[in-house]
This record gives sequence, structure tokens and C-alpha cells, in this order.
Amino acid sequence: MSVPRVNWVLVQVGIVTLFGGLWSSAKADWPMNRGNPQLSGVSAMDASRMPKEVWSFSAGKPVKGGAAIASGFVFVGDEAGILHALDLEKGLKKWSFKTEAAVEATPLVLGKRVFVGSNDGKLYAIEADSGEAVWNYSTDDKIIGGANFYKNFGEAAEWVIFGSYDSKLHCVDSATGKAVWTFATENYINGTPALLPGGELIFGGCDSMLRIVSAVDGKQLRQIEAEAYVASSVAVAEDGTAYVGHYGNVVIGMKPKEATISWKYRERQFPYVSSAAVTKDRVLIGGGDKRLHCIERETGKGLWQFPTRGKVDGSPVVCGDTVVFGSMDGRLYGAALGDGAERWVYDLGSPVAASPAVSDGWIVVGTEDGVVHGLKVPAKTP
Repeated sequence: MSVPRVNWVLVQVGIVTLFGGLWSSAKADWPMNRGNPQLSGVSAMDASRMPKEVWSFSAGKPVKGGAAIASGFVFVGDEAGILHALDLEKGLKKWSFKTEAAVEATPLVLGKRVFVGSNDGKLYAIEADSGEAVWNYSTDDKIIGGANFYKNFGEAAEWVIFGSYDSKLHCVDSATGKAVWTFATENYINGTPALLPGGELIFGGCDSMLRIVSAVDGKQLRQIEAEAYVASSVAVAEDGTAYVGHYGNVVIGMKPKEATISWKYRERQFPYVSSAAVTKDRVLIGGGDKRLHCIERETGKGLWQFPTRGKVDGSPVVCGDTVVFGSMDGRLYGAALGDGAERWVYDLGSPVAASPAVSDGWIVVGTEDGVVHGLKVPAKTP
């Protein structure tokens, strides 16, 4: 049976959706973990100039997960188990939704709904306009990774796909919350499954395996031995190659179609919890060695390193020719993609474990002191 193709049109337009009510079409949204279904962590937004903080929102509890930005609103969870909806321009709260445990997962905005997992083991579907619950789907353990989605050409149904600490990858119908399929692994799944060409998904887990499964029926197609726990999400390039770091202190470049490893990058004996960002020729990833690493995509050769004073467990975002990332030293950094030169540093005053979300000049990131920061990059002068 041939595998239906993924709707790449949605990918190419940045998953921009026309909303009713207060929602309108918005360019350059960041509606999910790492910005798109391939989890590439790349935006066309220019971030070469020092951003200025426009607003801050006190969630009250640590913010460990990344935010989603869609149609002028920010969606972000906290350790108190609350999902907050904030106005992007002013940081004012639109609504909040309480779950029964911490929310570490990055929300997914799809259509008029927000989908988010909680450490209470449930995935929630919430009306983006009002914050009202639509349905929830129960797994047997916590959900700390963000969800992805899949839609076939010619079909109305959209599926939400995510991993759980119950060692399963789950696929549910976005409209009803009913299970479509589940795939069982041998240990916890931390990250978000990434979309490969041809309707396939790739993800890792604490069973030290990288698995490629069909998005259509959840059947495993291939696997790659990572040889260590994979706590992050895999990043997929335009040509279908994939990249991930793991607890064995190694970053891997892979060819999922052949289920082969192309190269391994090792620098110092520190694990990689950060997810990678991948451009046309580079891989960017944060390390437990307090550095951001830039790796040549084709060869796995290290190109440059950017040192900080704390672990870089959050995931970097490439904005044009600038890499934006946070550190546990309490600072947000902008580094030149070409040579790693420092472009700017912004002191947030508290450790940053979360990954930045970016949209149309905005950088939004949460910190360990429970504050969500909204920073704006100044426009270029003529």
C-alpha cells in the first residue's frame, strides 16, 4: 500500500491558518515546538540587533517549556500546571487553563484550538479564543514533549501525534480526541516526533533508539541505534536528513531513509539535552558543557563554539543570520551564524531552560523565576 503524502503546503506557508472571531491570518507564526513539523528551529526573522524588553508576565512558577505564538497570541505553560494565553503586543493575559500537574510541553496551535500535554498524563484540546476545554485524552504517564500533527491530502481529519512517559507514541484525532493508533517503545519518550518526507515520523527515547514510523498507521518502518538516552527532539533538514544529540555526549547526523548514521560529533564529556536547529549547511545545538555548538551539516565537523556561564539545555533558534538561545546563566544570547561572534547579550536575571519562540520581530522566552519575557528586535533604519 502506498503511503499518502503529507500536506507539504501547510509546511511551506508556516502552518498559517485563517481563524474566525478574534483570530486572523498571521505571518511568521511559531505555532509549535521548534516552529514547524520538521522541528528545524529556523525562522526568517531578523534578530541581528539587540532586542528590547517590551513586557513581562509573572506566571508565578518556573517556566521550563517553550511558548507557541499564533495570530497575535502567546501560549505557554508553567510548573503550576497552568497554560496561559497572552496578548503578544502587551503581554496581557487573555485566559488561563489549569491542568492537574506541571506543563512543560510546548503547546501546538492548530486551527482554532490549542493542544498541550501535562505531567498529569493528559493531552488537552482547548479553544484558542476562550480557553474552554474541548476534550482531553489520557495516557498512563506524564507528557513533557510538544505535539506534532499530520494531515493527508484530500482528507479532512488532522491528527495530533505526541509521546508520553508511558513509553508510547500516541496519535489522536484533533476534532474528537479519539485514539487513531499507538506505538509502544521500551522506555520514556521525552521529545516531539519530527515529520519526515513521505508521511513518516522520527523520534528518540530513553530506550536509546531512534525510530521511524508511518504517520498513517503507526507501524515501525526502520530504527537506528543511538547507544544512549535521547531526551530531545530530532531536527529534520529539507533533504530528509536528521540530527539529534543525546546523553552519550554525542550529536548524530543521520539518513533516516537508509537508517544509517552519517557522522558523530563529540566535544567533551557532557550530554546534549537541547534539540538542534538545522539550516542548509549547519547544525546548531546547546550542550551541557555551557556552550552552543555549530557543526558542519555534511561532514559533522565542528565549526565554532560559543561559551556561556551555564548549561545550554534549551534549544537554539536560527533567525536569519543570527542564532538566538538562552543559558542557565540567566542570559539570552544572539550569535552570528557565520562565525559565532557575539552580537548581543540580554540579561534576563534568572536561568533559562526554555527555548525561545520567535515571530515577526518578537522573541518570547520563560525563565526559572516564573517570568515570561516579551522582547522586540528594533526594526532596521533605512
